[in-house]
Amino acid sequence: MLKWKLSRSFCRAIMSKLLIEGEGLTATVTLNDGHKMPLFGLGVYQAKPEETSNATTTAIQHGYRMIDTAALYGNEKEVGEGIKKSGVNREDIFVTSKVYPNKENHGYNESIRAVKESLAKLDTGYIDLYLIHSPSPGKNIETYDGLLKMKEEGLIRSVGVSNFGIHHLEALKKSGRPTPAVNQIELNCFCRREDTVKYCRDHGIVLEGFCPIFRGRKNNDPCLVEIAKRYNKTVPQLLNRWSVQKQFVTIPKSVKPDRIMENAQIFDFVISDKDMQVLDNLPTERCSFLNMKEPAEAPWVS
Repeated sequence: MLKWKLSRSFCRAIMSKLLIEGEGLTATVTLNDGHKMPLFGLGVYQAKPEETSNATTTAIQHGYRMIDTAALYGNEKEVGEGIKKSGVNREDIFVTSKVYPNKENHGYNESIRAVKESLAKLDTGYIDLYLIHSPSPGKNIETYDGLLKMKEEGLIRSVGVSNFGIHHLEALKKSGRPTPAVNQIELNCFCRREDTVKYCRDHGIVLEGFCPIFRGRKNNDPCLVEIAKRYNKTVPQLLNRWSVQKQFVTIPKSVKPDRIMENAQIFDFVISDKDMQVLDNLPTERCSFLNMKEPAEAPWVS
């Protein structure tokens, strides 16, 4: 099992803003509903079903305690199988899934059906966190209500959203519904979304960042390579560490055992303030999800 400690100074820094407990891959953040969510986990977006089960088992057996899947990914069943094969108690694994992101699957009854279908595939007894995968104009509140009903019935433990911009979150707030526990959005050095991050911080919403390593597109970037070498790390490890130091729940995707282990080897170093400043000021690039600011549906989600 992989074991690395967060530095004491890093722990003090992040605990001043979020309640972080534990160390390394066992570190958790406390959500606004009181449940605890691992700070680091495995994403399985675009993982083929036949690869997902083994990837899930490998990750868990090497210390991961969170798996992020979705109805869209088509691999919920295999995630559940991988959890069973791992030999680790289900109660020790945090499972996230999401409502399928199209209008036909949004709405009160539709979201209830979505949760039940996901749970039947996962076969995990309950789902730790269930998200609205993407906003749907005119249906966000009723979809959210369906998820709240599923939480009330014990099928899910926490309710959150994904790819929500400030105006989507404000609409939920004005409706009087409970604040989402999590907003999962693309977050990395090149897609920092400062306004949305600040809003979520101010309202007690934990940020979960997908695509933390920018799909590997920057692995040979000279600036990143130079910084990573200072810590004897790879560029993906540097980017994952940046995400964790920014206090984002971080879910890099891989199905390769060596990459799964490499991605997690980030708890034995701390990026200096000087290097963080460089990373925080890299030129921004086009983020994957387009409707964070516009109410129209986006053509692509992760």
